[in-house]
Order: sequence, then structure tokens, then C-alpha cells
Amino acid sequence: MLKKVAFTMYPIRDVARARDFYENALGLQAGSVGNQGERYWLEYDLPGGGCLALTNFIEDQPSATAGGTIAFEVEDLDALMARLKARGVAFRSDVIHSPVCRMAVCEDSEGNSILLHQLKPRANA
Repeated sequence: MLKKVAFTMYPIRDVARARDFYENALGLQAGSVGNQGERYWLEYDLPGGGCLALTNFIEDQPSATAGGTIAFEVEDLDALMARLKARGVAFRSDVIHSPVCRMAVCEDSEGNSILLHQLKPRANA
């Protein structure tokens, strides 16, 4: 029986570049980090639960079109987009509006797709 999603994993090629992106551009803190020589497994535990793992242990190439995309809930989509664009981060979309959220798709330093997601305030029922 499935219990939960343990982690989402993305392949990386340049460990230092990926760490700079996730730790400095997105502000995540590395949790479990292990390596065997130049092969790394990095985990980022997210404040609201969940875990993102980055690794160069596998031969898969990073891809924005691989099918899976992690979606990060953010507090201020506009401010984060401005900060990331100032760092040269490529966005694959403008802000997308849905009935419940605003979101935008960008690429990490390795070319993987990331969806930034901000919930809209709920109307009082």
C-alpha cells in the first residue's frame, strides 16, 4: 500500500551550480547530503513537508520536457519571479491564472522544469 510521496528527484550534472540555484536563488537549506567521489545525493526538506532530491548518481539528463515537474508553493510569486529573473533564470511561461492560484514555470540551473505556485486568497463563504 502506498503511504506518501517520499521525495521528488531531479537529475543534475553540475553539483555546485545546482546547489547555488536551490540554496541561494530559491533559499532552500540542504538536509541530507552524501557522495561517493564526484557522485552526489542532495536532499532539501521543505518547510511544509515533502522533499526534493537532486543527484548525479543516475545517467538521466536534466530536462524541462521529461513529463514530471515539481511545484513549489510560494508566498509572493511576483517578488520571487523578479529575483529569479535578475539572476538570469529562464521562464517558460508568463503568469498563468487559474480559479485558485497564480503560477509560472521556470527552469532550474540544470534545465529541469519548476512550477512556482501561489494560492489566491479564499473568498469568505
